[in-house]
Amino acid sequence: MEYKKLGLGLGIFSIGLGLLEIAAPGRLARWLGVDNKTAKKVVALFGAREILAGAMLLRGPGVSTNMWNRVIGDGVDLAALGLAFTRSNRKAAVAGALGFVAGAAALDAWTARRLDAETGRTFPADALAA
Repeated sequence: MEYKKLGLGLGIFSIGLGLLEIAAPGRLARWLGVDNKTAKKVVALFGAREILAGAMLLRGPGVSTNMWNRVIGDGVDLAALGLAFTRSNRKAAVAGALGFVAGAAALDAWTARRLDAETGRTFPADALAA
C-alpha cells in the first residue's frame, strides 16, 4: 500500500472537515446537542486545527510526524466529545460522532505507524525512550 497517498487523502479529508467546522459551527453544535456560545467557538477552533493538520499533510504526506499530529488531534476530539456526551441532550448523535472519530483515530495511528516503518523512524517511541 502507498501510505504517502493515504496521508495525502487524509490531509484532503482534514481540510474538508475543518472547512465544515468553521463554516457551520452552530449547526454542528446543535446537531450534537450542545448549542451554546462556548461549543460553537470550540467547534470553530477545532476546524482551524483540522485545516492546519491537513495542510501539513498536503505539504508532507509521507512525514509520519504530520500524521501523528492528526492522532493527537483525534485524542483532543475524543476528549471533547466525551465531555459533550455528559452535557448533550442528543446522546445518540454524540455517540455516533465518538464512533466516527475513534475510527479515524485508528486509521490515523495505523497510517502513522506504517509511515514510521517506511522511513525507519519510530516517532513517538524514540521520543519516549530518550
